[in-house]
Amino acid sequence: MSDLYAEVLVKRESTGADRIKKNGLVFLFAASVLLALFYDYRFLLAAIVLAAVCFFLLPRMDVEFEYLLVNQELDVDKIYAKSKRKKAAQFHLEKMEVFAPLQSDRAARYQGDGSIKVRDYSSGTGGPGVYVMIIREEDGLYRVLLEPDRQMLDGMLKTFPHKVFVD
Repeated sequence: MSDLYAEVLVKRESTGADRIKKNGLVFLFAASVLLALFYDYRFLLAAIVLAAVCFFLLPRMDVEFEYLLVNQELDVDKIYAKSKRKKAAQFHLEKMEVFAPLQSDRAARYQGDGSIKVRDYSSGTGGPGVYVMIIREEDGLYRVLLEPDRQMLDGMLKTFPHKVFVD
């Protein structure tokens, strides 16, 4: 019997708010440097603080998600600025209740319940390739948004034919 293996990389699309934050931080930094140079040296402290904020926050706004499906385990990693990797989640798919397209009736059954926690590991566009996985973990029920490719969908469908629905 062969092992199930699939790997998918999904880039999180930056929103208008993200672009405003990035541009605002860069503008404030540049303005504080110019004020420190031409007006008063005390603005240099603000420039140093803003440089540190830019150094730590700007790379965190460039996020990619990597899904790694091995047999019955799905690992999700966050990759910041294509350089730093952090484990976001690990799911044991035997605990999965349903895996269906986001706009399907099966996913809509779990939409309105406030007790379900949401984890969004998709590109953020909400397009036709977004799927929702309802999974029961130790601390409750989760609604996980993912964008798998065809290979991952086929592998999950073969492993969990009564839980995975592909339109």
